[in-house]
Amino acid sequence: MPTFDVYTSTPDDPGWAVPATGAARFSWEYDDGRDRLLALYQKGKDKQWDGTKRIDWDLEVDPYDPLGTPDEALALHGTRHWAKLTAKDRAELRRHYASWQFSQFLHGEQGAMICAARIVESVPDLDAKFYSATQTMDEARHAEIYGRFLHEKIGLLYPINDNLQSLLGDTLRDSRWDMPYLGMQVLIEGLALAAFGMIRDTTDKPLPQQILAYVMQDEARHVAFGRMALRDYYQQLTDAELREREEFVIEGCYLMRDRLRGVEVLENFGIPKAEAEEYSEQSEFLALFRKLLFSRIVPCVKDIGLWGKRLQQAYVDLGVLELGDSSLDLLMSQDEEIAEKLDAQRFAAEERERAAEVRRTIEEGAAPG
Repeated sequence: MPTFDVYTSTPDDPGWAVPATGAARFSWEYDDGRDRLLALYQKGKDKQWDGTKRIDWDLEVDPYDPLGTPDEALALHGTRHWAKLTAKDRAELRRHYASWQFSQFLHGEQGAMICAARIVESVPDLDAKFYSATQTMDEARHAEIYGRFLHEKIGLLYPINDNLQSLLGDTLRDSRWDMPYLGMQVLIEGLALAAFGMIRDTTDKPLPQQILAYVMQDEARHVAFGRMALRDYYQQLTDAELREREEFVIEGCYLMRDRLRGVEVLENFGIPKAEAEEYSEQSEFLALFRKLLFSRIVPCVKDIGLWGKRLQQAYVDLGVLELGDSSLDLLMSQDEEIAEKLDAQRFAAEERERAAEVRRTIEEGAAPG
């Protein structure tokens, strides 16, 4: 079924064109790279996987409760509208929220794929080009997987959120080669990782858990790549240049906070926009969710050397300054371990099933008559 047949509303522009600026850079030095980035490139090659084979697409998903979302996590819960909803309405609301979340993941992954391709084109160092090429493939796989989940399991898509589109546009239009790193690797990817992780760790549904765990294993490498490249480069910048990057981060963080309200979902249920924004802002669950979403961004921004007074004050206003002391390396290693553990459990179970089938076949063949 064509995607436009399952959108909640037709996107304003079916093919969004972002004018490209900046230079494509070639490097003729083929044998002098940073060992850390080349090691990450090797890991990127080693860790390629096929979403058709690694993920068990035969697992059933209830489109009206695809994530096992509790009532308390829905912004309408406890409002005057909640009691008026029938059981069917509440199931449809869960479907729309899951569709909205995974649709933004899908659009973000396409943006990540395009940004990674832009990095291949514009970054001056060949070792960074090598790694970005593997990331471009990773992001294509992620977009493929999220698109398949939405089409086959939920049957509903939402257009890209205005704030996400705005940040993607700002990232891609900037002519400075480091901005796709900063906008995508640090802000959008960092926020996506936190969102993926919160759902991965709370859902009791095996298919979305698999998808998120395996995508996060890739994203852990991507964030590490952005940290390495930007930390090296930002040590060379002037204070004025660093402040320009900090202003970009501040604006991006506010955009990302405002992205995560899901107001579009409530509007589709007949809630006026102003009232929908109020419910989303007052939801205790969504307030905690928004704060946790910065758990990957704040320590990464601090690590790469962007930590001026104005940026710190913005994080105070957002209530996330203390996250700057979090261990990003620990979070990333946990993402790797969770995916590997899930693989071990899944494939060990499959091996036991195959062995049992072989035993049954042998027993049946040995049985008299």
